[in-house]
Amino acid sequence: MSQQNQHQPNLKWLDDPQVFRVNALPAHSDHCWYRSSQEAAAQQSSFRKSLNGHWQFNYAKDPRQISQNFAEVTFDSSNWDDIQVPGLIEFAGYHKFHYINTLYPWEGHHFRRPAFTTASKQDAQGQFSQAPDNPVGQYRKHFHVPVAWQNQTVRVRFEGVQTAMYLWLNGHFLGYAEDSFSPHEFDLTPYLAKDDNVLAVAVFNASTASYLEDQDMFRFFGIFRDVTLLAQPQVHLEDISLRPVPSSDLQSGTLTIQAQTVGTLAGVTAAVAVKDATGKSLWQTVTSLDQIQSGILAQTTFQQIRLWSNDEPYLYQLQITLHDATGHVLEVIPMVFGFRRIEINSNKVMLLNGQRLIIKGVNRHEWNATSGRVITSANMDQDIAIMKANNINAVRTSHYPNHLTWYDRCDQQGIYVMAENNLESHGTWQKLGVVEPSDNVPGNLSQWQAAVLDRAQNNYQWLKNHTSILWWSLGNESYAGTDIAAMETYYKQQDPSRLVHYEGVFHRPEFKNRISDLESRMYASPDEIETYLQNNPSKPFILCEYMHSMGNSVGGLQNYMILLTKYPMFQGGFIWDFIDQAIAVKDEISGQTVFRYGGDFDDRPSDYAFSGDGLLFADRTEKPAMQEVRYYYGKF
Repeated sequence: MSQQNQHQPNLKWLDDPQVFRVNALPAHSDHCWYRSSQEAAAQQSSFRKSLNGHWQFNYAKDPRQISQNFAEVTFDSSNWDDIQVPGLIEFAGYHKFHYINTLYPWEGHHFRRPAFTTASKQDAQGQFSQAPDNPVGQYRKHFHVPVAWQNQTVRVRFEGVQTAMYLWLNGHFLGYAEDSFSPHEFDLTPYLAKDDNVLAVAVFNASTASYLEDQDMFRFFGIFRDVTLLAQPQVHLEDISLRPVPSSDLQSGTLTIQAQTVGTLAGVTAAVAVKDATGKSLWQTVTSLDQIQSGILAQTTFQQIRLWSNDEPYLYQLQITLHDATGHVLEVIPMVFGFRRIEINSNKVMLLNGQRLIIKGVNRHEWNATSGRVITSANMDQDIAIMKANNINAVRTSHYPNHLTWYDRCDQQGIYVMAENNLESHGTWQKLGVVEPSDNVPGNLSQWQAAVLDRAQNNYQWLKNHTSILWWSLGNESYAGTDIAAMETYYKQQDPSRLVHYEGVFHRPEFKNRISDLESRMYASPDEIETYLQNNPSKPFILCEYMHSMGNSVGGLQNYMILLTKYPMFQGGFIWDFIDQAIAVKDEISGQTVFRYGGDFDDRPSDYAFSGDGLLFADRTEKPAMQEVRYYYGKF
């Protein structure tokens, strides 16, 4: 279980899979809040203050070389370097680039097995907390709280930190967090100073979380997504859950708005207004927060609705405005939602809005050739435009939650999303291509279950209101067992309106009645798929990965497209993958900018150019293979 209300940090948490979140605030919906409707229209909230930019930085080669007392306000950091946040420590020049697929980066250098998987040294004490190969990034940031925030609750949000972080404010320990690709928030209020404040962060390259984050990618560490201060009014909607449910005939639809509040103030009301996509008013109501029952803020039925899909991504506009007893605006929350229904019918065919759904998808790593996993708004806009131009209608967020604004873009542009948990433990059950799961995690291990359930909760709670998400994916290539079955149960309890996906159960068929609504395979041949479909299958079939766009590939796409015309239960899949993972560097001899792949940085072990298997080069230039995708995907 996670450890709460801890006042002193402990490096031993790095070694213990049962400690993954200390004093972090619970995950909640990703909505934004503003002081006025004018701020909301401009998307500029005075409740937010970015801490992006230059931070002071010290690199320690291992935990023993950490600068002691660095979190204290009086610590002298004048001789420290500066680093850009968001940014990755490798791109700042402190640590070697390293690409690896299924193995762990330490293989061949240090012998490790996950805690509680072997009879000897069950707790793996010291495995990371005393490791000579576990570098640490130490960060310090001075900031001032806006005058308007005095006497308000203030938190800090880290949207992405890899791999394990400890946090202090003005010398006071605030908390600890793992799950690199999910946001983490901490309450700053008890220790805020009126004038200068010092935020300190220690980021460790490796912890037990590393076993759960063995994705096929360059391995980085550091603060790689936005850091933001967030203030909240005296009464604040902390969590909002939108449930837009179309009727059985898909003509009408009911919207239920559930909400959780924080703060106390008598007489607060919520004005709720819904408009269509053109701004025409459809419905409005006012609710007293004192009278909310069962968490339902408002509910209404629309007699005629327009459905959301890839062809017509129709979104309704919602605005919730909180007023105090005098009518003063406390906060304004704009949101969007769409009506759509994803289901599997009695013929075991997956339907969207009553029609057979064909997935013309890609897997997508977040990537920028000059900054790695630190991506820009322009990168995301370009990725969406490329997908639309090439008839790609779906994306699997391989293999972790993406930047929060990516899902907004998919809502707006009608890209179907398979929202994947930050989970891959490939190296614990497959060794050099051989299935050998003796030390697989999470498996059936009770000591690892809470950690993966926390990742499921993070994924669901932050992203639950996005219309574009049709499937929750439990992770990637982590074998199967009771812990992953528990993740499935969680999603089904929270969200019966969507389907759940997981491919790894293919290795443990005894769990197929407990894990995944879909039969999902990787790289199955057309003949294998046809054999499955001709033998009274129990689930529709998708390819969560296929084609593997590396070198002169994707030429066999036609054979899969033929199956789509023959078998309704075959519903397409996601090409591996969208963009090459390659790093732009200046060539030492020619002086030209060139791309370098795995192994080009003397990184060992490495899977070398296997990092270059995208439909795009790393600068987002389309490869010739994209012509094949555009042609065949355009036929459906």
